[in-house]
Amino acid sequence: MKILIIYAHPEPHSFNSALKNIAEQTLRERGHQVQVSDLYAMNWKATIDQNDFPDRENIDFLNISTEQEKVLWCDLLIFQFPIWWFGMPAILKGWVDRVMSRGFAYATGKKYDSGIFKGRKAMICATTGTASSLYEPDGIDGDIMHLLWPIHNGIFRYLGFDVLPPSIAWMPGNVSEQEREEYLSTYREKLLQLDQIQPLFFHPRADYGSDQRLKPDVIAKSGFQWNPKNQQTHDEAADKYTKR
Repeated sequence: MKILIIYAHPEPHSFNSALKNIAEQTLRERGHQVQVSDLYAMNWKATIDQNDFPDRENIDFLNISTEQEKVLWCDLLIFQFPIWWFGMPAILKGWVDRVMSRGFAYATGKKYDSGIFKGRKAMICATTGTASSLYEPDGIDGDIMHLLWPIHNGIFRYLGFDVLPPSIAWMPGNVSEQEREEYLSTYREKLLQLDQIQPLFFHPRADYGSDQRLKPDVIAKSGFQWNPKNQQTHDEAADKYTKR
């Protein structure tokens, strides 16, 4: 398998770096091909502007072309990042903005089920600054799967990827060395079983009407959506998701 890791953390000695390193080591040992885009080391320009259009003479555009070639090359795309302000770092969002451009990563009729990267996989590996209890459905920071929906659905699934469940290391800076080692071990074991992991559920295009809303007879079970047309509530949809 060909695997591309997009790594977004400014500190080479961070736990994010340790997760990236264990992934690279584990995957190579299993015979996979691995490329890593270290965005901070690359001094990646986060903002997209008029100079990013290919008909302009701008050497920075070559960076985008190189990253797009890596995306086309990979079978599995991994985003490695710390959760900052309930999302990914600006530099990683900037990578998405600039690399996953219209015409390359999506186009009319080439989204979701018909996405350009259909048949490929994508996954998040992230760290938090606080405990897992804060990211439960009743936690003050909200359900972690809801926080990741803009990436899972709005980027990965939108582009056609099958989305694997995320790997989260909860506040690694505030736990014991043994717990950090357990995080690394758990992630390693997951990477050793990539072919056996069931992707997250997303409703297929057939579940939507011409208005691109769930049809009245469809019971939402993505964990984020609910269907008011059949009087389904958010709580019922969440319950359906946890018991599926």
